[in-house]
Order: sequence, then structure tokens, then C-alpha cells
Amino acid sequence: MSKHAPCSPSSSFRWTKCTKSARINAEADDRGSPYAQQGTDAHSLCEHLVKKALGRRSRDPTADLSWYNQEMQECAEGYRDFVMDAIEDIKKSCPNPYIGIEQRLDFSDWVPEGYGTGDCIIVSDGIAHIIDFKYGIGLPVKATENTQLMCYGLGILETFGNLYRIRRIRLSIYQPRRENVDTWEIPTEDLLKWADEVLKPAAELAYAGEGEFKAGDHCIFCRIKDTCRERADYYMDLMKHELEDPAELTDYEIALILPKIEGLVGWAADLKEYVLQQALNGRKYKGFKVVEGRATRKYTDEAKVAEVVENAGYDPYEKKILGITAMSKELGKKKFEELLGGLIYKPKGKPVLVPDDDKRPEYRNITFDDLNDKQEVKPC
Repeated sequence: MSKHAPCSPSSSFRWTKCTKSARINAEADDRGSPYAQQGTDAHSLCEHLVKKALGRRSRDPTADLSWYNQEMQECAEGYRDFVMDAIEDIKKSCPNPYIGIEQRLDFSDWVPEGYGTGDCIIVSDGIAHIIDFKYGIGLPVKATENTQLMCYGLGILETFGNLYRIRRIRLSIYQPRRENVDTWEIPTEDLLKWADEVLKPAAELAYAGEGEFKAGDHCIFCRIKDTCRERADYYMDLMKHELEDPAELTDYEIALILPKIEGLVGWAADLKEYVLQQALNGRKYKGFKVVEGRATRKYTDEAKVAEVVENAGYDPYEKKILGITAMSKELGKKKFEELLGGLIYKPKGKPVLVPDDDKRPEYRNITFDDLNDKQEVKPC
């Protein structure tokens, strides 16, 4: 008996590409993490705030939340506002849409044992909107071709397709701690085509434990990513890259390597952490040993240190203005804007290399470009 559903929607990005990983992950031990519990707590708060805004009965969960803090409250309030705006937008064309909070969705016609829970769904004639809250602060999650939400879209069609004429499915990711709000739409016929031609064949292989192993960006949340041979081979091939004459990499070769660099660094870090944990448990790796890392000195009792230094006639404290986030929490948003709104600026961010599909506008080196634009071309 599997410990987890082999083809869960949350892991569909992985098992639709690496079908053999589904069964292995379903049967592997769940190591868990405090981040998962943070996400669970944040979702509970989001559910409460949205239900309250809709006038539905809901018990305030904050007293029971292990990770509740002001940041979580602000993130959940932002999600609530986003949901309510989305509802008002759909009400312009459909005055009485169906609004489901933590809605169970069944898409088992395409995926064996396929079901999941949508954070918020808004269903109307013409369009169905799925909104998914992500509390994680790691990688930004994209709505475009998001297989988890596409599965939820199929669940909506299965449950509500006879009640509403749904022509488009709108997918939204609300990820406040990454300042990431992303929305994408897909026509219903395109979603059904993907389900029949891509999702269903992959799900049947994954559920049966068949198909192939395939490494890539989807490995990040795999339970065996540390020791997966396919993933190791994938990145070892990158390091075997043979240089052609001249001795330096060409721009073409660099462009081929760049997409794999981030994954290569992640794989190396995962493997090192795995080896360290195994070594701490007594396993030996030829040529390596575990030693005590470098440490910095610390006070045993800061209050006592302050007392001793003050008695000696010195000031043990340094004065530092609160950061913007801390100051905003101290004053409250309204008072912060009133007092300090005109004293805040946002400097230009440092250049960062990202893939072409990143939605941010391309960086322009003003000094360099302006010099080129103004350069006078003289005839020979």
C-alpha cells in the first residue's frame, strides 16, 4: 500500500515528465519540514479570512497556528483582497457565480485516484477562475501551464460543466512572500486536449510505475533527488562537455549550458547535504571525514554583559534605525505612509541573468547604451 497518492496534482509537474518517479515517491518516507507546516497554517488563515469576507461562518484559527505572525496575517489579508477582487470582476458578467473555498475536485477520468483541493474556485458562465495560495519563499511559481491548476481545471469541468458553459479556465498563483502574482488563461478545448494527449497517458504510466526516469527542473521536490542516478547522469553529462577549438567556450555552447547551471548547483548542494547526514549517522565515504566547522564567539548572558560594561562606565549598545519592514510594523501601515511615505525610495536592482520567459522588462545599461547611441560615426 502506498503511503501517498502516486499521481497527486501538486507533484504532477514531476510525474508527467518523469513517470517512473511517481511510485517511488509515493512509497518513500516523507521527511517533512517546518516550511510545510508554515504553509498549512497560512492556508488555514487564508481560508478563514476569505470565508469571513464572504459572510460565511468560520472560526478564527490563529490561536491554534504554530507559525502565526504579523507577516502571515498580512500575506493572508492580501490573498483575501485578491480573491474578493477576482469575485467582483466575474460578477460583472455573471451576478451569481459559484464560489468554492477549499473545494474538493475530482479529475479521476484522466488520472487514477486523481483528486485535489482548490484553495478558491470561482465558476461562472464563460470562465472559471482557480486561485492558488503559495506561502513558500523559494522559487516563484508560474501560472502558465501550471499542471496542478490545470488538473483542478479538469475537476471543475467534471463537476460544474453541466451547470455552466465554461469556455475558458483562468489560473492564478498568489505568492506574496516572493511578490509573485501570476495569472494565465487556457481555452477549455485546449485544456481537454492536453488532458487527453499528455496528462492521461503520463498518469497511466506513472500510476503503474512504468515509463522512464527523466531529470530536469521538476526534480526539485522529488524525495529521491539526492541519490537519483538519472539526475546524477544528467548533470555529470554537463561536466563532460568537450571543448572544441578554439580552447574557449563559444557563445552557442554557453547558451546550451546556462539553462542547466542552476540545477547543477542545486544537485551538488543536495548531494553534499545527503552525504553529510549519512556520514553523521556513521557511513564512511572514501577520502572524506566530518569535522567541526568554524564557529564564532558568543556571549553566555547578554543581560549580564550589558550590566558589567555599564558598571565599568561604557555604553554596551549600538543605536540603529529600524528597517523599513520593522518600522512599518511598529507604526502601522497608515501611520508609516503618513509620516515616512515621502522619505522612502527604491534603488535600482542589480542586474540578474534570467531566462527569456521571465516577465520582468529587460535590463538596460543606461550609461553603456547612451554612449553607443551618442557615439558619432565618422567617415573614413
